[in-house]
Amino acid sequence: MTDARGNARPNGGTPARHTPGTPCWVSLMVHGLDATEEFYGELFGWEFRPGPQQLGPYVRALLDGREVAGIGVLPPDRDLPVAWTPYFASDDADLTADVVRSCGGTVGVGPLDAADTGRLAIGSDPSGAVFGVWQAAASPGTAVTGVPGTPAWNELTTFEAAGAAKFYTTVFGYDEEPADSADPDRVTLRLDGRPVAGVHGVGRAPLRDRGPHWTTYFTVTDTDDAVGRVLRLGGRVLAPSQDGDHGRVTLVADPEGARLALLQGPR
Repeated sequence: MTDARGNARPNGGTPARHTPGTPCWVSLMVHGLDATEEFYGELFGWEFRPGPQQLGPYVRALLDGREVAGIGVLPPDRDLPVAWTPYFASDDADLTADVVRSCGGTVGVGPLDAADTGRLAIGSDPSGAVFGVWQAAASPGTAVTGVPGTPAWNELTTFEAAGAAKFYTTVFGYDEEPADSADPDRVTLRLDGRPVAGVHGVGRAPLRDRGPHWTTYFTVTDTDDAVGRVLRLGGRVLAPSQDGDHGRVTLVADPEGARLALLQGPR
């Protein structure tokens, strides 16, 4: 697991463009934008400003003035889940979308321009897990990581890790390695020698109502304190806290049901 520290320049200027395949943005589509802003503003200390409106009302979440994530309103004509969606960097969103289709995935949105900030597509892998593609222009994506309130990791939960990993490796050029875990069906996706995402296969285990899906981990200073805020703000705890090699993790849901993991690094 890595949090890709160092994406933000020391003087607060625009971060460098991400290497293709790098997780570079996370976005949440919801029904109630105001209530969602209030929840995440209290949970992570985010502030918000308007973003591109191609898919309807959309805001960018800021931490200390730097972009962290996006939140939009679900279009009534789009069948999209209330879920955090990771976006992976691409030099050519149209070409990447073609590769997604040729590998058995689907593209449900785009490719389309997001004003002058970049070009995006939203697709799903052959098992149905939803992800985004981001071709940067004015906005390379998340501008700060490695501090509380920022994305730290993305992990795919699916039926079988090897097949899913092959799809993402073909689309984005990753290298694969078995994760250093007691669970045999885990794969780490690597880019230029560094881990960028994980794939966890659960076999025939039920995936509740979600089906295969990506989960975004957000850094917090103290997991127990963050869980208390989640509950006070109307969210839920989906799985008890667990200690692992990378710290303490708790899976929670916001008031609309979007799932996220809270990660407190090892002390």
